[in-house]
Amino acid sequence: MTKLLADLTIVEVSAFVAAPYAGLTLAQLGATVIRIDPIGGGLDYKRWPITSDGQSLYWTGLNKGKKSITIDLKVPEAQELAQELITRPGQDNGCLLTNLKAKGWLSFNSLKKRREDLIMIEISGNRSGSIAVDYTINARTGFPMVTGPSDHNGPVNHVLLMWYILTGASAANGLLVAERRRKFTNQSQHVKIALADTAFSTLSHLGYIAEIEINKDDRPRIGNHVYGSFACDFGTKDQRRIMITAFTKNHWLAVLKATNTEDIFYKFEIKNKTDLKLEENRYTFRTAIESTLGPWFKDKTLGEAAVELDSQGACWGPYQTFRQAVEEDPGLSTANPLIEEIYQPGIGNHRAAGSLIDFCNVTKESVKSAPNLGENTDEILADYLKLNEQQIGLLHDKGVVSGPKKKF
Repeated sequence: MTKLLADLTIVEVSAFVAAPYAGLTLAQLGATVIRIDPIGGGLDYKRWPITSDGQSLYWTGLNKGKKSITIDLKVPEAQELAQELITRPGQDNGCLLTNLKAKGWLSFNSLKKRREDLIMIEISGNRSGSIAVDYTINARTGFPMVTGPSDHNGPVNHVLLMWYILTGASAANGLLVAERRRKFTNQSQHVKIALADTAFSTLSHLGYIAEIEINKDDRPRIGNHVYGSFACDFGTKDQRRIMITAFTKNHWLAVLKATNTEDIFYKFEIKNKTDLKLEENRYTFRTAIESTLGPWFKDKTLGEAAVELDSQGACWGPYQTFRQAVEEDPGLSTANPLIEEIYQPGIGNHRAAGSLIDFCNVTKESVKSAPNLGENTDEILADYLKLNEQQIGLLHDKGVVSGPKKKF
């Protein structure tokens, strides 16, 4: 078995992050993912970052390994083609992934009339169906109010689109669960996932809701410290910064050995009648610990500190710019089986990640580039919808579909 999901075909009608991320996850596990876009590209086709000639690195990054068909979804004939593609017969077909408004021809009821056991994964902003994006959802969660320097007044947004990514991963999981259930029951599934619910469920699972309701506590803004334990950043002699974590007793003892401060903190514990092997005490005395460790780091270069920390098995990491991560971090080199160099048509050669999940007894799929927009239009019309050359040519002539023509 070389492809885990080799027989599964999924049609994706999407834009931006959550649904494309779900489709990418499934494509890199071997599924055939067919992305439908409007002629000329959808809302995200030119989204930044872009190359000097306007090619979106964002779009190609999220669509690696997929097939692309472009059709004019405003006209009934094109909508009919899309419905036919989504509801194709066969046990491993009939799966739709979308984060667009599921109404009219794209509605679950409309598609279910054509295929009784349809699986549809529908991603929305809010559970009500109203619009929301990662940034507006994150603003509601409370996280921006505890992010940033402790003396900062006002919200601080993070850059990572965490709720989109988590929602996309949940959507991929939901599709596989629904497809498994269909195999046993022959039942359809209209799976709904709201971006807001992804964020609010996280607040529940990690104790933020209970913290307010049971403890009546508001989480403080503590800068680069970590709530409830000891972890913070330190500057080095060569103007780099290091993140140190000591969540466990062994992590804490490793930091002490690496920095040669065991005796200092032994005396500190006696003086303050505390046991710093307990993480709640490390949190209580976090400022004193930071000021005590700071001079050791300030006297070392990043490389020198790394040698000492690694020799004791400390848990740490260097702060890096995106450039430093790409150029220096071994995790982003091709020595890591996750990373390969690919050629992306229209863009050039660059490193790219494949599936992050390793399975035994399976040959890992190579990383595939993203298709050019509409690259597979004729192939899909011929191979999946069984249209002949004359029918395909007519659809092109009428402007119903677009993409490179080829001879059959």
